[in-house]
Amino acid sequence: MVKKAPRRTAERILEVTLELFNRFGEPNVSTTLISSELRISPGNLYYHYPAKDELINSLFDRFEKAAQELMAAGDGVRDVEDAWFFLHSLFELIWQYRFLYRDLNDLLSKNRRLETHFQLVLRNKTRAIRGMLEGMKRSGALRMEREEMEPTATSMVVVLTYWLSFEYVRDPRHALEPERAQQALLRGAHHVLHLLAPYLVSEQRTHLIALAGAYAPAGANPSAA
Repeated sequence: MVKKAPRRTAERILEVTLELFNRFGEPNVSTTLISSELRISPGNLYYHYPAKDELINSLFDRFEKAAQELMAAGDGVRDVEDAWFFLHSLFELIWQYRFLYRDLNDLLSKNRRLETHFQLVLRNKTRAIRGMLEGMKRSGALRMEREEMEPTATSMVVVLTYWLSFEYVRDPRHALEPERAQQALLRGAHHVLHLLAPYLVSEQRTHLIALAGAYAPAGANPSAA
C-alpha cells in the first residue's frame, strides 16, 4: 500500500492560520500564536511566510480564485430554487473565509493589495448577481425593469458582504462559531433573496416561502432578525 505523502508545511501553515483567523479574528492572531499552534519554530514559519501579510494575501488568493469560479454560475440561475442554492453557495464560501468579512475594514486599511483586489471581488459579485437577475427575468421568474436591476443587485451585494458583520453584532460571543454556521447562512440567503420578493411572479414567491420553511431549523424562523 502506497503511503500518502505528508502535507507540505506551507499548506499546513495556511490551514491552521485560516482556522485561527476565523476563530479569533485576524488582528488577534500573531505569528507567534500560529507557530505555537503548529508546534513549529517561528523561524520555520518565517521561512515559508516572512510576514503576516503574506499569510493574509495567500488566503485571500484562495478565496478570490474560488469566488471567481463560483460567481461564474450566476448566469445559469433561472428561478428561485437556482437562486437559493447559488446564494447559499456564496455564503458558504464567505463563511469559509469569514475572517476577511469579520475584519474587512481593518484589513483594507492595512493592506493595499486587499484594498484593490476586494474592489474587484465586489464588482464580480455585482456582475454575477446582475446576471442572475437577467436570467430569472428571461425565464419569466421575475418581472423587473432594466433600470431596477443595478440598484437591486447592489443592495443584494451589500447584504451578502455585510451579513456576517450583522450576525456578529447581534451575538458577538457566539455568532461566528462553527455550530452557528448553518443558521447564519440560511438567514443570509433568505434575506438576500427576499429582496427579490416584490418582483417575483406569484408561484415563484410562493416557492421562496416554501424553501425558507423547508430549510429552517426546527422551531426557527429563517427570516427572524
